[in-house]
Amino acid sequence: MTQRIAVVTGGIGGLGSAICTRLADAGRKVIAADLGNREERIAGFRDQVACYGDQIEFAAVNVADFEDCQRLINSLQQRHGAVDILVNAAGITRDISLRKMTPQQWHDVLHVNLDGVFNMCRQVVDSMCERGFGRVVNISSINGQTGQFGQTNYSASKAGLHGFTMAMAREVARKGVTVNSISPGYCRTAMVETIPEGIRDQIISQIPVGRIGEPFEIARAVDFLSADDAGFITGVNLPVNGGGFISF
Repeated sequence: MTQRIAVVTGGIGGLGSAICTRLADAGRKVIAADLGNREERIAGFRDQVACYGDQIEFAAVNVADFEDCQRLINSLQQRHGAVDILVNAAGITRDISLRKMTPQQWHDVLHVNLDGVFNMCRQVVDSMCERGFGRVVNISSINGQTGQFGQTNYSASKAGLHGFTMAMAREVARKGVTVNSISPGYCRTAMVETIPEGIRDQIISQIPVGRIGEPFEIARAVDFLSADDAGFITGVNLPVNGGGFISF
């Protein structure tokens, strides 16, 4: 069977790295795509995945730049062939209450978290439809469902991701391409670890399972939705949040 090519944006982040290794464990050729100007983080990621050899590689991209996304995908297609799996995990925060938020803080988050998904999907959708196979998994957030104080920009971007996911799923469903989103709750990442301990303990007290999530638990959900035999699951949002938000 042909090895699937997977691209994971935000691939050297806490969730992104776990997703990369999980997909590699499932036999995919994985490209971790992230900003190329953070040499120390990139070196650390390469050390972390060295045991995978050339099954995981790093590629620089700015997802907020349409032409840079186009450059990345063209380069990958020339070297590895068409992209089969796209995981949009790149995301940033600029947390501040709306009354103090600047237009730049609003636009920065929307450009990366929402425009970045359009920029990447636009590069791969034609090829996926033409070949009759594709898996797109968009990493949203529990705060896109519930909202969060100080995150009107972030919550809006992640809620917008759900609408994007459902609409794209309808457009490509008959072409063998699925599009789904995952909404993680609070997970053990560098971003969450920066939350003051008292506030973090308060958050944990409100999670029914009594703990924050682990990155591998999000990666497991990505592996599930991107599997070859997951073709009847599309347009859904999969909450992975320990019961932090429950709905139907």
